[in-house]
Formats: sequence, structure tokens, C-alpha cells
Amino acid sequence: MSLKGKVALVAGATRGAGRGIAVELGAAGAVVYVTGRSTRGQRSEYDRPETIEETAALVSAAGGEGIAVQVDHLVPDEVRDLVGRIRADHGRLDILVNDIWGGEKLFEWNKSVWEHDLANGLRILRLAIDTHLITAHHALPLMIERPGGLLVEVTDGTADYNADHYRLSPFYDLAKVAVNRMAWAHAKDLVARGATSVSITPGWLRSEMMLEAFEVTEENWRDATAKVPHFVISETPRFIGRAIAALAADPDRSRWNGQSLSSGGLAQVYGFTDLDGSRPNAWPYVVEVQDAGKPADATGYR
Repeated sequence: MSLKGKVALVAGATRGAGRGIAVELGAAGAVVYVTGRSTRGQRSEYDRPETIEETAALVSAAGGEGIAVQVDHLVPDEVRDLVGRIRADHGRLDILVNDIWGGEKLFEWNKSVWEHDLANGLRILRLAIDTHLITAHHALPLMIERPGGLLVEVTDGTADYNADHYRLSPFYDLAKVAVNRMAWAHAKDLVARGATSVSITPGWLRSEMMLEAFEVTEENWRDATAKVPHFVISETPRFIGRAIAALAADPDRSRWNGQSLSSGGLAQVYGFTDLDGSRPNAWPYVVEVQDAGKPADATGYR
């Protein structure tokens, strides 16, 4: 999977899936701009230690060129200036990954709209929807100057799964369903420009925050299955990164235009694995094992 000569922007790459995606695009040889609000000198309201500089360094160590730019994707002028910098430095943008989120500490599980904090709920929608639209508005004009561009909208849940499963709260539900639809809508506009738009979801992601919440590390993550048995299907952030790298390197990627994809589903097509050599296919597992009330057993699903 060679992406040498390609320029990518991973919007929302401080941690989690965004970091994994950026690193794998770098491993394929791309120049990767990584954005976020947390830098060595300033933390976002997450107040976590991960920074965009760390992500950029990981991209470069993997074989690409990582470039960290502090951007709040709710501020249109900051996004406009970012795209202007990419144009000035490289004159092209081949891959845009909209992974901006930032709502983990805002949504309230299993609360109706009248029970959920309204300000937090509305901010979730701004972080999940407005940021993606603002970034697409400013970045896609550069991407479509050359045929073959790829837009990836990162969400939680496939379109099929989200269509008939309630996702925790009305605010979270709308946020994640909207991103799938957004990718579908962009596909209608981009197809005439020779570009491809998809949405993609990881499975149960072993992000920094998830590992911390379960009081495990990447090295001993299976210990968490004692308390949360279905965590057995979880995957590293690098898995979705490999999915997007494979997609970007596929000369026939336009066949996916407008579709809702998953890391596990693309692994079945392209043959890549997670860091441990397995291919966790989370969404079939969620439907057929977890939601069906069966005992946790990833046999046949990874």
C-alpha cells in the first residue's frame, strides 16, 4: 500500500482513531497534516496528555512526514488558513479524513432529550456535524483540483446498524447517524469531480481513553474482558488506519463511493490485519453475539 507523493489531512488526530489513521497513512508514505486542539503548550477541555505533536512524530517515525497544526475545526477561519497552508506547501490534497469528535465527556448514556443536559447535547452536535461540514467546505475545493481524491467521514456504527439501533441518547444518535448520511451526500457531489466519499466506523476501539477507563494497557487489554466480556472483539486504532490506507491505495476505490464501511469489513476485502495479526470484525459480532445475548466468544470474528 504505497501512498508516496500523496498529501493527507487527518482532522482530529490528537488521539484515538485519528492518531491511528494518521500513523498508518504515514506508514504508507504519505505526507500527513494532523490537526487538533491539544498541543504541548495548550490542552483542550479534554485535559488529556496526548498532543498533535506526538501524533506527527509517530507519523514521521512510521515512514511518512507528519505535520502538526493546531486547529479548532469549529472556527472557519482556522480551517481556511490550514487549507491555505497545505496549498502553499504542497499544492494538493489527496485524502481528507474527517475524524473530529470531542464529545466523550459530554454525552449522557441512556438519557432522553429532556433528561440530558441541553448545552452539552447541542455542543455534541456542533462538534460532530458542524466541524465536519466546515472542514469539507474549505478543504474539498483543493482536493477536487486533481481527480482521484478521497474523503473519509469517521463515525460510530454502520449505516445499517444505526438505522434500527438507538445509540445511547438522542444527541449521540443523531451525531453518529448524521455523519454516515453526510458521506453519502458528499458522494453525490464528488462523483462528477472524480472523487470518492465514504463513511467508516471502527469496532470497539482500544483508544487511550477506553484503556484508561478499563484500567488496562494495550499489553494486557484482555484483562478487561473479565468485567466486560464483549471487549474480546475490540481493536487498536491502527486497524481503522490500515483500512483507510488500503482504501486510499486502491485504484478502484470509486466502487465504494457513498457507502458506509467498517474497519473489519474492509479487512475481509483487502487482507490487512490488526497489530496482533487478527482481523476483528466487530459489527457482525455485535449483532450476532452481543445484541443476541450470547456469551462473549470472538471465535470466527477475529
